[in-house]
Amino acid sequence: MEYARLSRYGVLGVTGEDARAFLHAQLTNDIANLPADRAALAGWCSAKGRLLASFLVLPTEQGFLLQLASDLVPGIAKRLSMFVLRSKVKVTDETARYAQLGVWGALPGLQVGTAPFAVARTDNVIAIRVGESRLLVLAPEASAVETQGSEVPETRWTVEEIRAGRPLIMAATQDQFVPQMVNYEKLGAVNFQKGCYPGQEIVARAQYRGQVKRRMQLLRAPAGAAAPLPGQEYEGGTVVDAVAATEGTEMLVVLPVAAESE
Repeated sequence: MEYARLSRYGVLGVTGEDARAFLHAQLTNDIANLPADRAALAGWCSAKGRLLASFLVLPTEQGFLLQLASDLVPGIAKRLSMFVLRSKVKVTDETARYAQLGVWGALPGLQVGTAPFAVARTDNVIAIRVGESRLLVLAPEASAVETQGSEVPETRWTVEEIRAGRPLIMAATQDQFVPQMVNYEKLGAVNFQKGCYPGQEIVARAQYRGQVKRRMQLLRAPAGAAAPLPGQEYEGGTVVDAVAATEGTEMLVVLPVAAESE
């Protein structure tokens, strides 16, 4: 078993008896019917339908955990709390409470299903299936995993997330893309049958009227070149995520649709 400590993510807690209904009304995916043994990708949009954050939504006994880019945690926690109003919901920063690890291979003592985003728990450890051989692990203490595996760089995890086509919205790319620009509907992160949420009308219009003029693609640059930063321009598009790897720089870039076949 190999593992990487994941520092690029933070965690928000959304708890209270109205937490499920609250998130269902705010996010792009169907949270009302999300079972306890599954996690889901979802986005939170502005009124203009552009992504303010990308989440991995994880049900818990108290409510939900939302994994997101670490640099968005304070702002999103504050902004999301503004929508609580009279709902019995509390939004908190839980980043310091959880060690987040990317694990390759089986986790001793924990059987995780093979379905995408299957969730398994034991004691205080939560594991989510994010790839055929990859698990995302959240635990108050990482020592139990660390003593049973060998550590690898976090960049290896980032490379595999990029190759899987999963965008991570960060401060540099916040409020720039409608969900379809980062292929969120193809990733199952947008539900078009659910009720309203912020920006829903614009997201639906983009889907049904074919108004998405830019799409995210996986690009590679030769080894040795400096990796562009999220939010920077590259080849006529906007970088969503990028990491320098041994084979070269791997990146997700939102490009004009006409350039998709190039």
